[in-house]
Amino acid sequence: MDGFPILSLMMAVPMAGAIACLFAGANQARWIALLATLADLALGVILWMNFDQSGGAAQWQFQEYAPIFGRFAWALGIDGIALLLIALTVFLMPICIGASWLAIEKRVQEYMAAFLFMEVLMIGVFTAQDLYLFYIMFEAGLIPMYLIIGIWGGADRIYASYKFFLYTLLGSVLMLIAMMWMVHEAGTTDIPTLMAYNFDPHIQTWLWLAFFASFAVKMPMWPVHTWLPDAHVQAPTAGSVILAGVLLKMGGYGFIRFSLPMFPEASAQLAPLVWGLSMVAVVYTSLVALVQSDMKKLIAYSSVAHMAIVTIGLFAFNQAGLEGAMMVMLGHGLVSGALFLCVGVIYDRLHTREINRYGGLSINMPRYAVLFMLFTMASVGLPGTSNFVGEFLSLMGIYQASSWVALVATTGIILGAAYMLYLYRRICYGEQKNADAAAMPDLSMRELWLLAPIAAAVLWMGVYPESFLAPMRPDIRALEARLAPAAPAGDSRIKLGAPKPVEDAHHEEATATSHEEASGEAH
Repeated sequence: MDGFPILSLMMAVPMAGAIACLFAGANQARWIALLATLADLALGVILWMNFDQSGGAAQWQFQEYAPIFGRFAWALGIDGIALLLIALTVFLMPICIGASWLAIEKRVQEYMAAFLFMEVLMIGVFTAQDLYLFYIMFEAGLIPMYLIIGIWGGADRIYASYKFFLYTLLGSVLMLIAMMWMVHEAGTTDIPTLMAYNFDPHIQTWLWLAFFASFAVKMPMWPVHTWLPDAHVQAPTAGSVILAGVLLKMGGYGFIRFSLPMFPEASAQLAPLVWGLSMVAVVYTSLVALVQSDMKKLIAYSSVAHMAIVTIGLFAFNQAGLEGAMMVMLGHGLVSGALFLCVGVIYDRLHTREINRYGGLSINMPRYAVLFMLFTMASVGLPGTSNFVGEFLSLMGIYQASSWVALVATTGIILGAAYMLYLYRRICYGEQKNADAAAMPDLSMRELWLLAPIAAAVLWMGVYPESFLAPMRPDIRALEARLAPAAPAGDSRIKLGAPKPVEDAHHEEATATSHEEASGEAH
């Protein structure tokens, strides 16, 4: 694979498909989009198989470089962290196209083109190694999602699309100003070089806050999360899948790629701020989810709570927390996408998302009930499913940094079990009060083919998490080493490598002296 531009090809394939869709008929556009996303999935498998996961391999692989003008360049490359997020993207995209096959009936060509263009930009975010290229991809990703919500969304789609666009765009203006200052200061736009550059600690705080304004909205963190429930409720099913599955992960990726390695001192100084916001999010949004009557809103609020676990793990400043945060992002991408697909399945039959309109679906939709149960258990964090590994590692990591934060985060997970099991009980169990819900047919083969691959991936992550941990472990260790000098001492342990307390030092010195005296008397 040396010298072969596979990353550029993975962006060129959906771009060519998007252009072809615009000049095709409605049915042809569906097939073009499906074939383009399947081709990208095949390229993603090739990328994974050729990625060197050995600890001695170079951190950045499949690098491409072509100068454009000035310092701006077409610079691509991935590490293990980017590899996993690209894999998540190319895995979910064909499923999104399949979910839209019958649900989208108007302006099909433009819809499929928007989805393919969004795949180009999402892959661009995770592969960009030029600062300005990353910004362009990061911001341009707003456009197709804005169109998908605004054109093919629900009754209040215009309000939701404007809110989504303005929230995410305004947060990124400060990030652009910070990027321009960094390029002026460091003299380069190369992201790997900037990750190792030591910015003035006094300036780091301002740069960190500028990036935080963008990434916190994208995650989304409390209290700038309010755009997410509206966007999810109004978006078509596939839009919700890709929004929860991939787009929210761009904020977490931004923290890993920029905030933590480029501004380690500021990250350590402001970690209590992140912990505080995340603790509020975990508990508050879980309680809000518990009282929702709309299925999509409930899952949307659960996404905010899960992303708070991610930020808690990232700012634990240790390997367990960082690995856990990445695993939560991957697991949540699969599970939340599957839950939105499950909502879409019954919405297509009854055209309502009100929980009270359903009940007893396990009687007439047993296959649906089994898969919905699996994804519910995965969302709760049942051992053997994808979310358990990430949540366990995140909590273990944050416990080493702060036992109080770990306690509050665990409370949020308990609440998560409450609202997800309550949702499942009201939909799949109980009496069948509504004849139209009781008459709904079980999953079709198309719907089964959409949900089965996600179910397999959820179980694979839960049973054999090492296959996902191994590619990113060298990069997580490198990030931990970068953060180590600035990492705050936790309240649950003495930080490894830190100076020993004075009392312990005196005790060991006295013990050593007594051993020497005893040895002298023996001689």
